Amino acid sequence: MTDTKPFRILGIQQVAIGGPDKQRLKSLWVDVLGLQVKSRFVSERENVDEDICELGRGPTAVEVDLMQPLDPDRKPAVHATPLNHVGLWVDDLPAAVAWMTAHGVRFAPGGIRKGAAGHDICFIHPRGNEEFPLGGEGVLIELVQAPPEVVAALG
Repeated sequence: MTDTKPFRILGIQQVAIGGPDKQRLKSLWVDVLGLQVKSRFVSERENVDEDICELGRGPTAVEVDLMQPLDPDRKPAVHATPLNHVGLWVDDLPAAVAWMTAHGVRFAPGGIRKGAAGHDICFIHPRGNEEFPLGGEGVLIELVQAPPEVVAALG
């Protein structure tokens, strides 16, 4: 991978934690550690009921998403891997996806779309395959389009 990348990874955007009951997660993350719930996201398609918490303030804040499945027997099973995924800010998501795809990175189905917090997102698949051998080696990685204030703060 010697050619120049047309994008930069700026920092951690989120950490998503799954469990069978998000109230138990909130007991630690909100009640004990003091994070604030800033919004809630529910999606039948994504099989998730999540509380979006915030660690820090302003453009460098990190989301901590506390997730439980709407149906524990359906996929995606957001609770099956307690550390569900890590989100990374990227300054140019379409350029990053195009470049990474050309360099063998496997993306999860769904393409670029709006995420729970309203930013454009996509996911690097946890496993590579024959056509696209590079994956997250067991970790789901979310790429998140950074808004201008995050690019300015972290870029």
